[in-house]
Amino acid sequence: MTGHNLPSTPFWSPAEVEAAIRPAILHLSERGVLAYPTETVYGFGTAVDHDSVEALVQLKGRPPGKPFLLLIAHPSQIARLDLHLPTYAAHLAARFWPGPLTLVLPGGDRRVPARLRGPEGGVAVRWTPHEGLQRLLAAYGEPITSTSANRPGVPPATVASEILAQWPDAIQRGVLHVLDGGRLAPSPPSTVVDCTGRRPRVIRPGVLSAATLRAVVPDLVGDH
Repeated sequence: MTGHNLPSTPFWSPAEVEAAIRPAILHLSERGVLAYPTETVYGFGTAVDHDSVEALVQLKGRPPGKPFLLLIAHPSQIARLDLHLPTYAAHLAARFWPGPLTLVLPGGDRRVPARLRGPEGGVAVRWTPHEGLQRLLAAYGEPITSTSANRPGVPPATVASEILAQWPDAIQRGVLHVLDGGRLAPSPPSTVVDCTGRRPRVIRPGVLSAATLRAVVPDLVGDH
């Protein structure tokens, strides 16, 4: 894995983001785990291949049946994974992406590892509005996986030092590369909408209310 002298890499100013991109992409290509700031909390992510996803499963101690989502820099990255945007999902994406909306999409059978597929059979995807992360994803050219950066039972990290304190061994071994985007303001999670059925269905309430979503897709089910 990539070695570096500092336990974390500054990822705040535009110049810092640009300087951090090449080492971060190299780390992803070596199937390492990246810790990064998002618009809500710090996340862990990897490349979208079986071995990279398993490295994330091992780091997180993730039980089977709890999938990770995918972060994208542009909807064109969805098609490359053979995921499908139903018409109503395309309407939601056009209105709320980039933003705190996660869409669970059908498809991707031959392109997406099974660990990324949820109980409803779909793959969760979000176009992140975090500018630094958008820049990284655009330079990388592919989606990355995402899950909150925390030990089981511990709140998700809102500052990089919490990750450094919880995963010193993984950082020292070069498995985990931390991008320090400063302290993140507390934020509700993204709203998750299942788009694998005939009608969109809220499966996790979040920042965007059901009423807000129904202005775009009136037949939305759930989260009254």
